[in-house]
Amino acid sequence: MCALIFHFLLLNIPLLLASFIHPRCYWRMKLKEEKDLDLGANCVFFLQATSETIGRKDWNKYLNTFKTTKSRQFAFALAFSMDEVNRNPGLLPNMSLLDYIGFGCKTLPQFTSHMRMVINSVLPNYDCTRNKACAVLLTGTSWETAATIETFMNLLLGYQVLLLTFGPFHPVLSDQEQFPLLYQMAPKDISLALAIVSFVLYFKWNWVGLVISDNDQGIQFLSYLRREMEINTVCFAFVNMIPINMESYMSRAEVHYNQIMTSSTNVVIIYGDIEYTIALSVRRLEFLCIKRIWITTSQWDDTMSKRDDTLDSFHGTLTFEHHRPDISGFRNFVQTLNPIKYSDKYLASQEWMYFNCEALTPNCNTTKNCSSNATLQWLMEHTFDMAFSGSSYDIYNAVYAFAHTCHEWLFQYIVHHEISTWNNYNHQCFKLYDILRNIHFTNPVGDRVNMNQREKLQEECDIFYISNLQQGLGIKVKIGSFSPYFPHGQQLHLSVEMMEWATGSKKILPSVCSADCGPGFRKFWKEGMATCCFECSPCPENEISNETNVDQCVMCPEEQYANPEQTHCIDKAVVFLSYEDPLDMALALIALCFTAFTAVVLGVFVKHHDTPIVKANNKTLSYFLLISLMFCFLCSLLFLGRPNTSTCILQQITFGIVFTVAVSTVLAKTITVVLAFKLTGPRRRMKYILISGVPNYIIPTCSLFQVILCTIWLGSSPPFVDIDAQSEHGHIIIVCNKGSVTAFYSVLGYLAFMAMGSFTVAFLARNLPDTFNEAKYLTFSMLVFCCVWVSFFPVYHSTKGMVMVAVEIFSILSSSAGMLGCIFFPKFYIIVLKPERNSIQKFRKKSYS
Repeated sequence: MCALIFHFLLLNIPLLLASFIHPRCYWRMKLKEEKDLDLGANCVFFLQATSETIGRKDWNKYLNTFKTTKSRQFAFALAFSMDEVNRNPGLLPNMSLLDYIGFGCKTLPQFTSHMRMVINSVLPNYDCTRNKACAVLLTGTSWETAATIETFMNLLLGYQVLLLTFGPFHPVLSDQEQFPLLYQMAPKDISLALAIVSFVLYFKWNWVGLVISDNDQGIQFLSYLRREMEINTVCFAFVNMIPINMESYMSRAEVHYNQIMTSSTNVVIIYGDIEYTIALSVRRLEFLCIKRIWITTSQWDDTMSKRDDTLDSFHGTLTFEHHRPDISGFRNFVQTLNPIKYSDKYLASQEWMYFNCEALTPNCNTTKNCSSNATLQWLMEHTFDMAFSGSSYDIYNAVYAFAHTCHEWLFQYIVHHEISTWNNYNHQCFKLYDILRNIHFTNPVGDRVNMNQREKLQEECDIFYISNLQQGLGIKVKIGSFSPYFPHGQQLHLSVEMMEWATGSKKILPSVCSADCGPGFRKFWKEGMATCCFECSPCPENEISNETNVDQCVMCPEEQYANPEQTHCIDKAVVFLSYEDPLDMALALIALCFTAFTAVVLGVFVKHHDTPIVKANNKTLSYFLLISLMFCFLCSLLFLGRPNTSTCILQQITFGIVFTVAVSTVLAKTITVVLAFKLTGPRRRMKYILISGVPNYIIPTCSLFQVILCTIWLGSSPPFVDIDAQSEHGHIIIVCNKGSVTAFYSVLGYLAFMAMGSFTVAFLARNLPDTFNEAKYLTFSMLVFCCVWVSFFPVYHSTKGMVMVAVEIFSILSSSAGMLGCIFFPKFYIIVLKPERNSIQKFRKKSYS
C-alpha cells in the first residue's frame, strides 16, 4: 500500500509543483542620477581570513569606496556574506573574513596600474594565518578580468593566485592547462538552454531568432541551444552574431538590424555579455520599436529593468535565470550600516526588492495597468527584503566556499601539522585549490553546494517576466520554473495565473515558420527549406489526415473511402448490378423481350414448317439456332443480381457454350446453303454429304472443343466472387473475377475463329441465287457479330466496375440480336406479313420472269 502511495505521489509531483509554484515578485527603481554606462562589472576582491574583528563601521567604510551601481551591488553581497560568516561561531572561530587590499571595481587598465602599486607591499604578509600563503582573489563579472589578473600576477610578479570567479560561466576559463588554479562559481548554462527550448515547445513555437556575442561564450551557448532545438525540431529564423570589436560591429550593424526586422519570427533570444557591443545592439532594437517577444538570461536582468519602457514588445521581456533562493536579512544588514543613506528607494536602485505578489493584486489587476505613483509608495511599505542577483549569489557561495576551505586548512594544520611542510607559495596554492574543489557544504539558505565540478548537477531555472512602468519603476514576476531532474515532458512548470497577471493577456503571439496544415492536408518540404518550414498539400485521393501538421496522410481501408474534406473515412456502399437499378432493369427487360421475340419467331417457324421459306434452309438447324439464341439472351441475366460462386461460374461457361452452339449452327447453315447450290451438277459426292446430314455434325464437334476449353478453365482457375473497391469512389462493387484471364480470352478467341469461318464461307456464297437463299443474311449476321465483339475488347478494357459488366451484357445482347435480326427477321416478315411470297408458284413465276 505504501509503495502504491509513493508511486502515485511520484507521478503527480510535477502536477503539484505546477499548481503550487510559489509566487515571487520583485520591484526595482532607476535613479535619475544614474549614468547609463556602468563600469562596475570588472571587480577584484582580495579574500583574507584574519584574527582581527570586523565591525559594522568597517563594512560601512568599505562600502563607501564603491561608486557605481553594479560595484555597490557586488560589494553589498560580499560584505553581507563575510559578515554572516564572521558571526557564525561554527565556521572559522575567532577569525574574520575581509577584502584585504580593496582593489574594488575598475576598468582593466585601471587594475593594471593599481596592482603595480600595492601588490608587492602587501602580498608577502598574506596568509590564512597572517603568515605565508598564496593569494585568493574573487573576480568578476567579465572573464577578461580573471584572465588578466592571473596573467599579471603569475608572469609579472611571480606569484600563484587562486581565483574564484562570480561572473557567467565562460568556456575559456575552464581550460585547466591555462588556468590551473581557477574555479568558476557560476554553473554552466546547459540548463538555461534546456529551459528555453522547453518554454518554446510549451507555446508550440518552432521559429525563433538568436542574438549572441561573437565570442567563445556565445558560441558555446549556441551549441547548447542548437543541440536541443534539433532534437525537438525547433529552428533558427536567424543567428545574429554581434562582433566584439566595435569597428566590425559598426560595419555590419545595419545588416544585423535588418535581419531581425525582416524576419517572420515573433520570438528573439538574446544572450551575451552586456559589456560588449551586443548591449548597443539591444538599445538600437529598443529605439527602433521592434515588436517581439524577447527572451534573455540573467546577465540582462539589470539592463532590461532600467529602461523607461522595456523593449517595445507585446509581452515584455522573459528572463531565464539559474534558481536562486531568497536570502533573509540582506536589507536589514545594509540598512543597519547607514539607515539614512540606504533607504528602500535607494536599495531598489541597487538590487531587486522582494514583495508579496498576492498583496499587490487588489491594487493592480495586471502589471499593465499599475499606476507607478500609487504603486511605488505601496511597494516601499510592503517590501520584505532585498534579493540576490545571480552574480551576488555566486559571491555568497564563493565566500562560504573560501571560509570552509580555510576552516579545513586550519583543521589539517592543527590535527596533522601538514602546513609546516609547505615551504612555497605555489605548493600552498595548489593545496588550497585541492581542498577547495573537494569541499561540499550546505549554505545557510539550505542549498547544497558541491565544489567538485565533476559531481555538479545541472541547476534548476526560474522564469521571470519583467515589465517596466513609467518613472523607472520595474516589476519582476516569477511565472515558472524548470527542473532538469523530472521526466522529459514534465520538467517545465508554469503558473498560468501568474503569466496572465504579469502579461495582462491570456494569448501569446505565435512564432512558427509556416502556418499549421489542418486536417485534410499534409506537410511537404521543398529543397532548401528548414525542417520547421513546410508547405501544405491536400491529401492524395482516398487518404485522410484528422490531425494538424501530419507528415503523411493515412490511406483509408479498402472497405472505406475519404470524405470530401479528407478528414475521416466513410464506409463504402456495397453495390452490384441489381434489378432495382434503372440500367440493370433496362438490360434485363431487353434480354427478356428478345427472348420472347425469339420464342415467337420459333413458334411461327414451327407453325409454318411446311412452307418453302422454312424448308428451304434446313428447318432443323433453324429451330436449333433459334433455341440457342434464346439461351444467349437468357444467359445475360446471369450477370445481373448479387454474384455468388454458382452464378460466377455459370456466367462464363454458359456464355461460352451457348454462343459456340449458335455460331457453329450458323456455320452449319452456311455450309448447307453452299452444298445445296453445288448440287445443280452431277456431283454425287456433294449430294451424299448433304443427304447424309454431315453438316449437322458440325455443331457437336465445334461445341465439344469449347466444352473442353471450359473444363480446363474450371479445373485450373475457375471464376470466383471478388470485390472491386477501387473502380468507383465510395463503392465496393461485388463482381465475378474471371479467374484465368487466359482461359477467358481463349474462349472468346475460339468464338472469334468460328465467327470468322462462318463469315468467310457465307461471303463466298453471297452470289448464289437469292430466292429463299439466306447466304447474304448469314454473311451480315456474322459481320454484325464480329463487329460487336471486335469493338468489345477496347471498350471492355477502358471501363471499370459495373460498367465493365454492363458492356459485356450489352455485347451479348447486341451480337445475339444481330444474328436474330439478320437471319430470321426477313423470313419472319415474309411469313407473317407477306404470305403470298411464301409459295413455290410465286418462286417459279419469279424465276420464269
